[in-house]
Amino acid sequence: MNGNYSWGMPAAASTYAHDIDFGIILIHIAMIVIFVLWGIFFTYLLIKYRRRDGVPAEREKEHGALASLAPDIIVMVFEIGLIVFYAIPSWSRIKMEFPKPEDANQIDVIGEQFAWNIHYPGADGKFGRREAKLVHFSNPLGLDRDDKDAQDDIVMANEIHMPVGKPTLIRLSSKDVIHSFWIPEFRIKQDAMPGMVIPVWVQPTQTGTYELACAQLCGFAHSFMRAEVVVQTQDDFDAWLKSQAPVKAEAPSKAADF
Repeated sequence: MNGNYSWGMPAAASTYAHDIDFGIILIHIAMIVIFVLWGIFFTYLLIKYRRRDGVPAEREKEHGALASLAPDIIVMVFEIGLIVFYAIPSWSRIKMEFPKPEDANQIDVIGEQFAWNIHYPGADGKFGRREAKLVHFSNPLGLDRDDKDAQDDIVMANEIHMPVGKPTLIRLSSKDVIHSFWIPEFRIKQDAMPGMVIPVWVQPTQTGTYELACAQLCGFAHSFMRAEVVVQTQDDFDAWLKSQAPVKAEAPSKAADF
């Protein structure tokens, strides 16, 4: 996991990570260029108009308003272009254009102080019913095991598995306060709001282990609200999913003899 970080950006491990990086790098380059140009301009002014003995201060002829506003106009045009040609298309592609559920791995992620609960629909691909009245220490999501769709569902804490090269659709929510779902390598960050179900998606491009952290101060143990995100090949993911399937207890064929 530590190998995902260096002096620069974390490893880019999702399909849209490079799009996010492009915007960050472009803005940083623009800010450096603006900083250098303004630094050169101010240095020029300090030298040209420095105080010198025998040289009185004189007001120069004023330039036109357009000339004085030229730097601001250039920056404004750059920012508008950045919004129109980069920000809006990228935002639409990431936040509005979701993969089809039938073509994606689907999971529910529910935050609570101070853990991430993960609900997998199991082999049938259907999420079982959850009831608030069934929430218990041993059943943190209130999964109704009497529901036929819940028979093969898998619920675990602080461990997410995803297949590489396939989209994962996530329904994000919270049981108590605002949390923030953040996986730096995927360039994904989304608040989890109590009372709301927020869809997000990601398509991992590299196998490995990543860290999910809560990026919103949510209480005294906020720093411990972390989870492992394991990206596997499809075969390994299927094998893991099968190994986690709930074991159904078989009813005895006859009463036990004593």
